[in-house]
Amino acid sequence: MGQKPTRDYGSDGEYKHPDPVTDQALDWFIRLQEERDPATLAEFEAWRRSDMRCGQAFTRISEMHGMASLRKATETDAHRLGLDVPASVVSLRERKAPRRWLPAIAAAAVLLLIGWQQLPGVMLRWQSDYMTATGQRETITLPDGSTATLNTSTAIAVDFSGGRRRVTLLDGEAYFDVQHDPSRPFIVAGHFTQVEVKGTAFSVRTENDQDTVVLERGRVEVSGQAGHEFLAPGQMIVASASGLSAVEGADIDQSLAWRNGQIVFRDRPFRAALGDLERYFDGRVMVIGSLASDRLVSGHYRIDDPDAAIRTLAKSAGVDVTRLPGGILILR
Repeated sequence: MGQKPTRDYGSDGEYKHPDPVTDQALDWFIRLQEERDPATLAEFEAWRRSDMRCGQAFTRISEMHGMASLRKATETDAHRLGLDVPASVVSLRERKAPRRWLPAIAAAAVLLLIGWQQLPGVMLRWQSDYMTATGQRETITLPDGSTATLNTSTAIAVDFSGGRRRVTLLDGEAYFDVQHDPSRPFIVAGHFTQVEVKGTAFSVRTENDQDTVVLERGRVEVSGQAGHEFLAPGQMIVASASGLSAVEGADIDQSLAWRNGQIVFRDRPFRAALGDLERYFDGRVMVIGSLASDRLVSGHYRIDDPDAAIRTLAKSAGVDVTRLPGGILILR
């Protein structure tokens, strides 16, 4: 099997595709989003006609990005200028004459769709007292002097009224360093667990319909749907709707590396590692084709630059990466 072509990043850090035609198509794709004048469209058409591969490359990129509006705009302007744009590049025309009330219906549908998509985030902001954005980490000092370090995309609600010390992890992952107070238990509630301590340091992560509790020091009691378990330092447990898992040993350096701005993989399946890095990436990762999901990867990656971390991870697994405008990474 031949070696995969090397990806080239210029001195400005921008992606350069090893295939000149694809690289030109990427440039045109970006340019046509901003320039709609007749001279530019005529230049684009001349480029597209110069080689059959040019049109094919532009079509592939346009379809990957899914920008039907761009293709339709290109069709409209091209026909206005008397240029012939193939059907493979443009979106289909409306066959029926538009009715006057259709724009209002379409606008209402778009607003409803946006509202529905944003509803979980709105509800999370409404319920939470503290919240981090994608890629952000923040340490909060709680009323009793304990601290909660929030990882990326994390939200917590805090209740210290009436002598209580209770934190609800609404989403994400947090590390708690609890001040010792025998008279007031410190409770962290996840989706499927309740962790009770007097004074200790531990993390809780909730995702994929399960909570993961990792204990760094001290002693905690973890209660689940059925029963409870005690953890000693260096141990972890997973809780789900079906109950608690067996207590296992935890790799503390790996599990809590995010506090130092790193993420560590040791023989982790590629797709699982990619999913971990995506948590820190304020963009979109699209996987095309069948990748070697079970290929094991290892390494230390900086989460303060998730774009570079994802590209480095992909390179280590022999996966090609294409960067598109708008924070989109194509893996294939």
